[in-house]
Amino acid sequence: MVHHVEDAPPAAARANFVHRGAAHLISTWRDARLNRNEIAGSLGDLGTFLPLLVGMAAQNGLNFASALFFAGLFNIITGLTFSIPMAVQPMKAIAAVALTEGLTTPQILAAGATVSAVILALGLTGLIEWLNRVIPRSVVRGLQLALGLSLLMKGMQMVAGTGQWFAPDGYLTGIVAAVLVLMLFFSTRVPAALVLFGLGITIACWTQPEIASRLGIGFTLPGWTPPAWADFVSSFSRAALPQIPLTTLNSVIAVCALSVDLFPRRPATPTKVAVSVGLMNLVGCWFGAMPMCHGAGGLAGQYRFGARTNGSILFLGGVKLLLAVLLGASLMAVCQAFPASVLGVMLAFAGMELALVFRDQTSRTDAFAMLLTTAACMALENIALGFLLGLAMAWCLRLGWFRVEESEPRP
Repeated sequence: MVHHVEDAPPAAARANFVHRGAAHLISTWRDARLNRNEIAGSLGDLGTFLPLLVGMAAQNGLNFASALFFAGLFNIITGLTFSIPMAVQPMKAIAAVALTEGLTTPQILAAGATVSAVILALGLTGLIEWLNRVIPRSVVRGLQLALGLSLLMKGMQMVAGTGQWFAPDGYLTGIVAAVLVLMLFFSTRVPAALVLFGLGITIACWTQPEIASRLGIGFTLPGWTPPAWADFVSSFSRAALPQIPLTTLNSVIAVCALSVDLFPRRPATPTKVAVSVGLMNLVGCWFGAMPMCHGAGGLAGQYRFGARTNGSILFLGGVKLLLAVLLGASLMAVCQAFPASVLGVMLAFAGMELALVFRDQTSRTDAFAMLLTTAACMALENIALGFLLGLAMAWCLRLGWFRVEESEPRP
C-alpha cells in the first residue's frame, strides 16, 4: 500500500517555522527589562528623532501623528525581534534632502520605500552577509567615527544656533545640560537622559504655558496615503540614491559591528537587520510613515543613557503609540517648544558614544584606513564617496600595494 505524504513535509515545515517564531518571541520577551535606566535609555535617541520629525512635519507637511504611530509600532516590532536596544530612527539623508530641497510628503515616502526595497533584496539574497565579510573593520570604524563626529557637531550647532546666553533656550542652558550629563556620566541611580528630558519639558512649559491648552485628547489612526509612481521617479536620484549606501553601511553593517562591541553574547546579524529595515518602510510608506531604519548612532545613544535590553524599545514604542492615538498632531506644539539647547546636548553625547568605537583600531595600518575614511566622509560631505575612497585604500593596504610602518623609526 502506498501512502501519499507529499503535503506532510510542507505542513511540518510550517509548524516548525511557527514554533520557532513563537519560541523566539517568548525568548526576547523574557530578555526585556524595564527599570529607570531602561526608561532613560529609551530617550537617548530623541536628539535625532525629534528634530527631524518636527522639521519634516512643519516644513514638508509630513503627518506628525501617522509618523509617530508607525515609529511606535516599529519600536515594538523591533523590541520583539531583537533582545538588544535596537533603535528605530529617521533615514537621515532623506530627511536632510527633504528639509533642504523641499520634497513633498509623497516624495519622502517613496524614497523610503525605494531604499527599503534595495536593503530587503540584499538581506534576502544573502549579499549583505558577503558585504559584511569583505568590508574591512577599519573602514566601518571610519564610517562610525565620521557619523559620530557629525552628530557631535550637529548637537553643538543646535546649541550654538540658539544665539543667546541667558535666554531659557540659550547657551547657558546648554552648558548646564552638558554639566549635568558629565556629573551623572557614571551614575546608575540617576539617569542623565531622564534629567535632561525633564529639564526640557520644564523649560518648554515655562516659555510657552499655552502648550497645555493646545493638547487635545481624541482618537487618531493613520490613513491610506500612497505615493504615486511619479513620486518614486522624482525622489530616486534626489533622496533615495544618497540614502542607500548610508542605510547599508550605518543601519546594517555598522550597527551590527557596534552590537558585537556592546553585546557580544547577543549581537545582531546583518541579514536579520536588513530584512527588518526593508519591511518597515515597505509597509509604512503607504500610510504616511516617516522613512525609518536602524542605526549605529541610535543604538549608541540609547546605550549611553542606560538601555541594556529590548525593554527600553518596547517601552518607547508603547509610549509613542499611545501619544499618537490619543493626542495625535496636537503633540506638535510640545515638540516645537522643546529647547534646542537640551536636544543638542543629548545629540552631542550620543555622537561621542558612537565615535568612541574607533579605539579597537590599534595598528597603524588599520588606523590609517580608518582616519582616511573619516576624513573623506566629512570633507566631501558624502558618506558613499568617502566610504569608497576608504575601502579602496584599505584593500590597497591589505594587498600590499602601499605600506604603512607599524612602529616609529628609532632616532
